Amino acid sequence: MKKSRRKFSPSFKAKVALEAIKDQLTLQEIASKFDIHPTQISTWKREFIENSSKAFESKSKSDDTDKEKSALYSKIGQLQVENDFLKKVLDK
Repeated sequence: MKKSRRKFSPSFKAKVALEAIKDQLTLQEIASKFDIHPTQISTWKREFIENSSKAFESKSKSDDTDKEKSALYSKIGQLQVENDFLKKVLDK
């Protein structure tokens, strides 16, 4: 029978990657501890290191986009009101 594929949560992957980064245990020891192949641990460790800079990115980018969105929505509303007014004036 075919063995079903296991899925790991991001928190578990981070935990294993941090364990590998600490270098207190060998990859084989970590692999047997978490019942994962050593290659998988190396992959998660590499991905963790590559994406670690995202933890320190500024949150203001999302704030700027929210402000911009609200300004655009208010402009759309204003234009819609003006458009409706002009339609009523032209119908008369």
